[in-house]
Amino acid sequence: MFEEYQNIIEEKIKSFSSFENCEFSHLLGAMNYSLSAGGKRIRPKLMMEFTRVCGKAPSVALNFAVALEMIHTYSLIHDDLPCMDNDDMRRGRPSCHKAFDEATALLAGDALLTDAFKLALSTENVPYENIVNAAAVLSECAGSHGMIGGQVIDLKYEASVAPLNVITELYRLKTGCLLKAAATIGCILADAEKEKINAASKFAENIGIAFQIRDDILDIIGSAEELGKPIGSDKNEQKSTYVSIVGLEEAQRQVNEYTDAALSELEIFGNEAENLKAFALSLIDRKL
Repeated sequence: MFEEYQNIIEEKIKSFSSFENCEFSHLLGAMNYSLSAGGKRIRPKLMMEFTRVCGKAPSVALNFAVALEMIHTYSLIHDDLPCMDNDDMRRGRPSCHKAFDEATALLAGDALLTDAFKLALSTENVPYENIVNAAAVLSECAGSHGMIGGQVIDLKYEASVAPLNVITELYRLKTGCLLKAAATIGCILADAEKEKINAASKFAENIGIAFQIRDDILDIIGSAEELGKPIGSDKNEQKSTYVSIVGLEEAQRQVNEYTDAALSELEIFGNEAENLKAFALSLIDRKL
């Protein structure tokens, strides 16, 4: 099922990111460069699947799903900037600020974030109250108490050792919050009951932490060719990660533990959650 969403999402991104020649076409080109750079599209797929699991057509969530991917893309553009992580490569090709310039990359990220809400709020065939609630979740998860808050923690501890509980909170916010948005909004747009929305939220938070710990592991054991970006940067920059504190073996055990916690939250969805279970399990030993 997840594979079926890929083409739908890519077609929507393609139609949304098309543009004509104008005075700011350079900006639009930078937005399109990063948004169309591929990637696993985990967040939009997850949102569409939760909408399906809760009884509505996945297409109901498409605008919000692509809007979430736009927000994720903006965060990657800004993460790569010299004032942040200073990464020259993203998904196997030059980062946005390298392909264009720093000012254009900054504005491309700003525009993707802003335009995302325009797209999300153009959703049709969903009760207006649900659209508003979904937009509120999207804003909260992407904002100061969500992804951006996690980024601030990340920057704060760049030059010092962070305790494990702080790293866990960092991962919950920086990675987990957009996954939480995907799962929660999928349920909201399907008009699911509160118990299912809460279960989806907890599932995604646990998956987010597991996903980021696995990223720490891949930064040690992965390959630059598979990941599409340099490896070993965390170690070179003496950055605090799960691996640097507890080691590879314990870090992988934590991936398994958080994944098990996520799987337990899917029980409320019954047999409809088989695809979500397979998705969660696929992250345990992922190579990219």
